[in-house]
Amino acid sequence: MEGIKHIVLVLSGKGGVGKSTVSTELALTLADKGCKVGVLDIDLTGPSIPRMFGLHNHTVHQSSAGWTPVYTDEAKRVGVMSIGFLLSSPDDAVVWRGPKKTAMIKQFLTDVAWGELDYLVIDTPPGTSDEHISIVEYLREYNPDGAVVVTTPQAVALSDVRKELDFCRKTKIPVLGVVENMSGYVCPHCAECTDVFSSGGGEEMAKKFGLDFLGRVPIDPSLSGLIEGGGGTFSARFRQSSVHGIFERISEKVAAKCSSNNKH
Repeated sequence: MEGIKHIVLVLSGKGGVGKSTVSTELALTLADKGCKVGVLDIDLTGPSIPRMFGLHNHTVHQSSAGWTPVYTDEAKRVGVMSIGFLLSSPDDAVVWRGPKKTAMIKQFLTDVAWGELDYLVIDTPPGTSDEHISIVEYLREYNPDGAVVVTTPQAVALSDVRKELDFCRKTKIPVLGVVENMSGYVCPHCAECTDVFSSGGGEEMAKKFGLDFLGRVPIDPSLSGLIEGGGGTFSARFRQSSVHGIFERISEKVAAKCSSNNKH
């Protein structure tokens, strides 16, 4: 962990808001800027990061320095670690109580040979439970830069995400900003954006809590095709998506916030 310049958590109190998608796209756009990026998936019971990066058939290798991350490219610009790489089948359920989850997260933080990284992006499960408490406690000595909080615009999601903001306040994790995901739907035929779940709720919440609003990301049906379809991995084809430019701006804001910390 000593070779990591910036640590960014991706949080949300609500499931299904797209944290893993945001983590993936944030990592890829940071890598496009010439940064070396690691992605740590601590969603132990629902690891989706290997699938997002098209790495779900890969396994982790042990070296003298520890576990070697699975890299998305030959240049090793993006390295990924997830419990998904340790399961014999992607359909295997992880049925663990809190202490075993805590031990696994600690092992991820101490035994992975990340090397020199500009950013470590940590994808978390929804809520404020064992995984969140463990990661905050173990990262304390490394002084993480803060959290990107993800929400969708509707009221039911915002209610849960406000609890996550309270969690950040109580655990003294700085909030780098709020991303409003699934804000509108981009028609695959005419590219017009229609508000399906309403729009603006995340931005209003950010204003209310005095937080930076990082951006509004619409639903792009082509993204699921990029992940599920053939013709290349999501990592290679993400630039074809209409949201790529949005995430370029979001990653610029996150990088600026991290640089302003001057913690390293």
